[in-house]
Amino acid sequence: MVFQTSPDGGWGWVIVLVSFFTQFLCYGSPLAVGVLYVEWLDAFGEGKGKTAWVGSLASGVGLLASPICSACVSSFGARPVTIFSGFMVAGGLMMSSFAPNLYFLIFSYGIIVGLGCGLLYTATVTITCQYFDKRRGLALGLISTGSSVGLFIYAALQRELIELYGLDGCLLIVGALSLNILACGSLMRPLASSISSLAEKPCREKISDQYLIYQEKEKNVKENRSILEKSYSEEKCVNNASSDCKQDCVLNINGLIPIPAKETDTYRKKVVEQTYLCKQLAKKKWQQYLNYWEETLVLFKNKVFSALFIAILLFDIGGFPPSLLMEDIARSSNISEEEYVIPLISIIGFMTAVGKLLLGVLADFKWINTLYLYVMTLMMTGVALLAIPFAKSYITLAILSGILGFLTGNWSIFPYLTTKTVGIEKLAHAYGILMFFAGLGNSLGPPIVGWFYDWTQSYDTAFYFSGLCVLLGGFLLLVVALPCWDNCNDQSEKQPPNTYSYKVASSA
Repeated sequence: MVFQTSPDGGWGWVIVLVSFFTQFLCYGSPLAVGVLYVEWLDAFGEGKGKTAWVGSLASGVGLLASPICSACVSSFGARPVTIFSGFMVAGGLMMSSFAPNLYFLIFSYGIIVGLGCGLLYTATVTITCQYFDKRRGLALGLISTGSSVGLFIYAALQRELIELYGLDGCLLIVGALSLNILACGSLMRPLASSISSLAEKPCREKISDQYLIYQEKEKNVKENRSILEKSYSEEKCVNNASSDCKQDCVLNINGLIPIPAKETDTYRKKVVEQTYLCKQLAKKKWQQYLNYWEETLVLFKNKVFSALFIAILLFDIGGFPPSLLMEDIARSSNISEEEYVIPLISIIGFMTAVGKLLLGVLADFKWINTLYLYVMTLMMTGVALLAIPFAKSYITLAILSGILGFLTGNWSIFPYLTTKTVGIEKLAHAYGILMFFAGLGNSLGPPIVGWFYDWTQSYDTAFYFSGLCVLLGGFLLLVVALPCWDNCNDQSEKQPPNTYSYKVASSA
């Protein structure tokens, strides 16, 4: 199907609004899971590394399953996927309120809610891109702030609900709020599709195509006859009372229903056609599979891309845990609840929204090198993580939370960076690979930090490890992108016009 031209407005702004609220409702609780994490530690009495799997999977499963999510949206459309995923998120949250142990919680909250969030994210981004072309960057920036606003509000909301109704009541209420995703999904009206591309072909072209298909079928008749001979029994004659009433018949594949001889040729032709189409489909799928892996190998030959996937993996391993564990870090530092003015996770959420907007604006300036801007955020994140063990008061933790939240907003420039690294033609393929490794980092980061605490009974070693991971990823990406490498100069000559060249220049 070919969709109509993007209207860049009109109902598209309704799509932006409902997509914003969809991300707000689905990502609010998973991103603010640090408030629930402290309660789960007390409720189940498990180790911090083991308990951290719940929140890490809720954020990582959706990224790990991004290829499946994209296939679902492409096959069924954004509206059905959004409605179905709304039930998944709400059902997973409500089921979590009845969790008898941590393993049930990992399944209900970590996997079901996480997968629902991944489907909803893909659906909102896809339908927004369909409705916007010239203003696509602005529209995507607006809907992406929904998750950050959700983190800011849900951190305080869940804390209040736990005090009023307990942990189980909090999850039930949050799950009920997530049912509003169904109303948002019902407003995601798809663009009407135009006439199919086959119908747009000229008559001569259609006739020639049909003739070629028919010619190919005739070539494969002999090959398919062998299949028919194995599938059908030989023709038999049925003797009736009168010798003049003989009738030929053949049995179907099960040998139960007789088929008149006159219909045999027609039936065989249909089977030949179906067999031919199945073969062509199998050949097409296999060729697509080979092309996918060939393109993947070509991407990894790009040293900047290879360094980029290592950097995003290490960044998520080290940079994601604070958003989950910051509340427990404050409790481990013996900070009383009376000192809390604003939950630390709320500060992270607010500053993440600010970072997404500001860093996205900076990336649009021609004189700013997007790669070096991203590397700078990685380096600063690593330094901030190394400073967490020295923060022993609420004020210092709040400042570090704000800095980390702002720097985490570099997610807004990551698509730009990917586009300029591999080109617009390979963006979808490359971005899917990078998001898989990002999801892997999200899933592994908090449990690793929790295990460090279980071993040492302190977060100091854990955040030294996290800070060094992020610094290593940023340093590796910076070294590979330096213009002193001969391979960078060779790549710049071979790159297509829409591929970004990482050379230090005043107009980079």
